[in-house]
Amino acid sequence: MELSQLRMLKTVCDTGSIARAAEVLHCVPSNITARLKSLERELGAPLFFREGRGLRVSPAGEVLLGYATKILGLTEEARRAVSPAGTPSGPLRIGAIESSATGRLPQLLAKYHAQYPQVSLELSTGTWAQLLDDTQHHRLDGVIVAVDVERPGLKRAVMYREELVLIASESHGPLRNAADLQGKAIFMWPTGCPYRLALEQWLLRHDQAQPIISIASYGAIVGCVSAGAGVSLVPRGIY
Repeated sequence: MELSQLRMLKTVCDTGSIARAAEVLHCVPSNITARLKSLERELGAPLFFREGRGLRVSPAGEVLLGYATKILGLTEEARRAVSPAGTPSGPLRIGAIESSATGRLPQLLAKYHAQYPQVSLELSTGTWAQLLDDTQHHRLDGVIVAVDVERPGLKRAVMYREELVLIASESHGPLRNAADLQGKAIFMWPTGCPYRLALEQWLLRHDQAQPIISIASYGAIVGCVSAGAGVSLVPRGIY
């Protein structure tokens, strides 16, 4: 059973004849006749009673017509659902590093949801390497990361430029240069974080390389800094 056969069945029933159905479907009547007879053989039941030069739908044809109407309707609905020109709907799985998920995405996702309420948004956070891997393997539809890397099968575009700021409790005094971090505890995300790498390279350029304490949470990092335990380099939107 093929969609084209179901479409022929419905068109014949709608128009009342094979000849008129052929005009609607832009094919020759003999093609419709042959395809419907093939469908009858497959089903083992007549779909029409042929009365002279006319047709009358059989009980089996009436039953199949109901299913054909539903199937063709769902087919058209499915086509509209996945069409780039259609209204977005269904699940949208977005991944983001924690800084973007916290400081950049809430307003954007709220606006998108208001505009496209039929889309079911799912947000995941993780490291940039994990997020890119999940996108490559179709576990996520797209991600926001802080590195510009090329991966096979992935397209990329710049969304924004992130400004980084050094933060510290007022008790630490002003932070004017790399030397002001000497002797202070530094809290950053674990190795692999591009912001940590930026800080390490900045300290190295000023001969101020020193140990960094790894914490995989901006909430914990900001909490430690606010309590006067040390300093950190974070995106401006986080603090």
